[in-house]
Amino acid sequence: MFVMKRINSDLGLAASITKAASKQTYYTIRLLADRERVADAYRAYAYFRWVDDSLDAEAGSRSVVSEVETSERSDFVNRQKSFLEECYRGESPRDVNPEEKMLVELIRSDAEKNSGLQSYLRNMMAVMAFDAGRRGRLISQAELNEYTRWLASSVTEAMHYFIGHGCYSPNNKARYLAVTAAHITHMLRDTFDDIQAGYYNVPREVLEANHISPQDWQSDAYRAWVRSRVDLARAYFRAGREYLNQVENPRCRMAGFAYVARFEGVLDLIEEEEYLLRAAYPESKELGGIARASGSILTSLFSQRRTHLAPQAVPAHQRLLR
Repeated sequence: MFVMKRINSDLGLAASITKAASKQTYYTIRLLADRERVADAYRAYAYFRWVDDSLDAEAGSRSVVSEVETSERSDFVNRQKSFLEECYRGESPRDVNPEEKMLVELIRSDAEKNSGLQSYLRNMMAVMAFDAGRRGRLISQAELNEYTRWLASSVTEAMHYFIGHGCYSPNNKARYLAVTAAHITHMLRDTFDDIQAGYYNVPREVLEANHISPQDWQSDAYRAWVRSRVDLARAYFRAGREYLNQVENPRCRMAGFAYVARFEGVLDLIEEEEYLLRAAYPESKELGGIARASGSILTSLFSQRRTHLAPQAVPAHQRLLR
């Protein structure tokens, strides 16, 4: 009886965190995730939402971060990483709070070797650790590529683990391109907010080569870089859609197309405004955004063949950033 009450309490926390942070994610899990994995899907999203919010709270809203604050953020991430490793060694961490208990419960449910869940947890933890350390400093193109690779691997494998688990999906280079494109778009969309918080999403090499700062978004050089990122995201979205066409499970395809549609509207606005980024973009993650995107999602979903398509090679310029 005690165990059941504890689990129910955790599920309530996970679902509430998810719904408060993203209604699209909440309803995607509720409506599309495999029934037996809904609870863990909420935990998976909610745990890292809490980690991310905690890291932001550690340093507040200022772009300049002190050494003490950086150390506190590092200590927090290292605590989470240690819990992750302990759980996968079969140990039971002590003194965990209700949010950290979500991680413990997730790993206890993971009976598969090298599962999609483990890939999600390890790659997303790498994303959190990178964000904890990059605040207030410029990043290189190589760091940006690795950052995006972690994120794309994490989200993609989570989608396949929680939605249509066990169904066919191609394991090729195009597997991660839709989420890679979404991450590129996400960083462009949040440029202003990120700068104010001390996160600079434009590579150091671009700034140095053009003698500009992260705040020079109105310059021709910055806008040219934005255009190159938009073009790359468009190419990756096209390749990502071809990949999703080959995914067997219709619920998983719908989730993938919904994820793509959420970000393609942002690219449209950036192009219309000639690559001059704005401070804020319409919030597409709410239910209204889902409704506006439904035509694109349903068109993509119901135009698919029922048979598996042979994996196709991805053009060199569309390959995942290495």
